[in-house]
Amino acid sequence: MSKLLEITLGIVTSVGGFLELGSLATAAQAGAAFGFRLLWAIMLGTICIIFLVEMAGRFAAVSHHTIADAIRERFGFNFFLIAFLAVVVVNLLVLAAEIGGVCVALEFATGFGFQWWAMPVAFLVWLLLWKGTFGMIEKGVSILGLVTLCFVVGAILVHPDWSEVAAGAIPSLPGHDKAQYWFIAVSILGASISPYLFLFYSSGAIEDKWDQGYLGVNRAVAGLGMGFGGTIAIGALILAAVVLRSHGITQVDDYHQLPLMLIPVFGYWGFILFVASLGIACLGAALEIGLQQAYLVAQGFGWNWSEDAKPKANPGFSAAYTLAVILGTIPIGAGLDPLKLTVFSMALTAASLPLTVVPFLFLMNDERYVHEHRNGWISNTAVLFVIGLGCVLAIVTIPLEIFGG
Repeated sequence: MSKLLEITLGIVTSVGGFLELGSLATAAQAGAAFGFRLLWAIMLGTICIIFLVEMAGRFAAVSHHTIADAIRERFGFNFFLIAFLAVVVVNLLVLAAEIGGVCVALEFATGFGFQWWAMPVAFLVWLLLWKGTFGMIEKGVSILGLVTLCFVVGAILVHPDWSEVAAGAIPSLPGHDKAQYWFIAVSILGASISPYLFLFYSSGAIEDKWDQGYLGVNRAVAGLGMGFGGTIAIGALILAAVVLRSHGITQVDDYHQLPLMLIPVFGYWGFILFVASLGIACLGAALEIGLQQAYLVAQGFGWNWSEDAKPKANPGFSAAYTLAVILGTIPIGAGLDPLKLTVFSMALTAASLPLTVVPFLFLMNDERYVHEHRNGWISNTAVLFVIGLGCVLAIVTIPLEIFGG
């Protein structure tokens, strides 16, 4: 019964926490600009994150190591430092975007500009990290995030042409803006496969004291939770493709356009649902990213770490998430557009993936850590294919988008 409860809570947590500003913004841009054509990118990213999350849980349960700790131990501190610096920078950008997402939700709710909410939101994030427990952050906020299921309900209610939706599962080039098409595809992959997701998951498995008896739980949570989460992102893309394009919006370049996905479907309640979805989902993501930043620093430098311990027992760990929240607040307080920051940071996330995923795959095939629970060729091939694709596309399209405007 306890394992069944663990599976249920894990799936609910995954569903509620999957759709944050990165997934929402990239799905909305894809649907508005290219209809259902980029559905395949969400599906591909979801399959990859299912593999990676399952591996992260299996690795932690069997080896009793987090991924960051094992990379430092297996490859040495100098190698770890390269991956560490890349992930820290990307995490800070994504953290800033998620803080910006909460601020945008508050702007919608109050009418005051998002930049005025940067400090209050940062303080709330820090206070929840300082006072909260791992269970509260992992499950509490994410359960509230189930409100994001309104995107799936909305996608059904708009009655899309399901044959066209199904056709979007097969990659096909548009007749226009090919550089933008691939840039959004890269951003979707980055939003779906953010390193903080599987790094956080491995740290959470250690916090929850998982052992090999949790391998079945881990498979169920990874497969069903991430799969349902991907369905929510697909729902957002369908809504954008049907609703935004019907209003003549083919380019989402202003976050004020985003609530229009739900308002024609649910009326005034659509606005309420969007604000609640954006605010809660981004708050949950900001908490997880801030916490993961602290995990990464503490595990990399061999400090004590645990969200369940008092801050005075782990001063370095607490200082790490405090500094991360402060640095993540600066771009939003300075007025940087959260939508533009989000899409660009997602593309950079895709470009940085090999630095964490490739050494992780080596660990997943190392008998000293996972014994008989090593990866099979299917898992290794699937993950390497998606990561290679994302990296190549990022290298090609990010310069095009930067220099081409």
